[in-house]
Amino acid sequence: MSLHTRDRTRSISTSQILFMATEALWNNKLRTGLTMLGVIIGISSVIAISSVGQGVQKSTEEQLKALGTDVLLVLSGASRTGGINLGSGSATTLTWDDAKAAKQAPAIKGITAYLQRQVQVVYSGQNTFTAILGTDLYYPDVKNTHPQEGRFFNEEELNAAKPVVVLGSNVRDQLFGVGANAISSDVRIQGGRYKVIGVMEAKGSVGGTDQDDRVYIPLTNMSARIVGKNALAGVAISGFWLQTNEEDSLDDAQFQVTNLLRLRHNIYPPLPDDFRIINQVEIVNTLSNVVGLFTVMVVAIAGISLVVGGIGIANIMLVSVVERTKEIGIRKAVGATNSAILSQFLAEAVVVSTIGGGIGITLGIAIAFGAATIFKFPFVISFLSVATGFGMSFTVGLLAGVIPARNAALLDPISALRND
Repeated sequence: MSLHTRDRTRSISTSQILFMATEALWNNKLRTGLTMLGVIIGISSVIAISSVGQGVQKSTEEQLKALGTDVLLVLSGASRTGGINLGSGSATTLTWDDAKAAKQAPAIKGITAYLQRQVQVVYSGQNTFTAILGTDLYYPDVKNTHPQEGRFFNEEELNAAKPVVVLGSNVRDQLFGVGANAISSDVRIQGGRYKVIGVMEAKGSVGGTDQDDRVYIPLTNMSARIVGKNALAGVAISGFWLQTNEEDSLDDAQFQVTNLLRLRHNIYPPLPDDFRIINQVEIVNTLSNVVGLFTVMVVAIAGISLVVGGIGIANIMLVSVVERTKEIGIRKAVGATNSAILSQFLAEAVVVSTIGGGIGITLGIAIAFGAATIFKFPFVISFLSVATGFGMSFTVGLLAGVIPARNAALLDPISALRND
């Protein structure tokens, strides 16, 4: 036989094996479908969870970057009650003068101070319990968040402690209705009337904090009417944000402001600082790492279902070998080799897992797209996750089919023909 003829024979033999494998699976549609189900669930879970995790991670990074990655947050110290630390910002260790003095640092571009409390805001029978920030004129620029309707308060209103308020978009929706016009309306805050002069643009939730569920009033009004004078000298604040000249200046700015505040507060080693500085870039990296680790963990758990799917394939193939013992005996009796029998059963396992993997990938992408659309985060599908999913499904099928296929190939044809 010539080399060309041998190649052609081998090609026909391979085609026949694939045809017989497909025919056997088609003749047992229910069993084949149930066998695929484990692979479909496993692959779709891996693809969907991986995509959702990457989408949430990207959304979190974008939201934090929208608030500024060139920003440092300086918080006042923590007070203690009954031996319990109440957290940064609970003590009045910073004043507005500290924030103004920090402008001396060469790496600082802008500063905005704030004083925060939780209050009830009321309008015409509607009320909501929300955060109120007393701040200064520089908040919109430093925090990169501006009014989408109306305006922010001006210097005259700040100096005169005017009762004006800028609402977060969620607060506006809760009090006035979604998208309603709230400008020039009066709301009550702790019994006082405040005129609405603006509504801030939506920023969403960052790190579990809803940036749109808050209201803004002049810091002078906040100190005088809402909180009351709570510092021996100056206006006490919860903290202040520092905007640096560029992102690479964050470390320089932190070093400069730390030393400046230590000098103002007469803090010398080994005394601890009565303030805390938080780097926004560190928050971005920390949240990204947390979301990434969580995604890896959940994907690993989802991968377990893929292993279970492989075990299901192995079980079904073992049952198939037992059910088709006489068929195997007949084929071997008419000349089928052990390798041909082995190839057919391996082909059946691989076909089941490959088709199941394809369906699982499609379903996983559809689930990920639906979740991204419903929960409004970026739809992210990486080629690596799809390729990995398909490769896993193929490998699972191949491994799951080895033992059943070997058992089928080693069957004695005479014993197989005698089987009832």
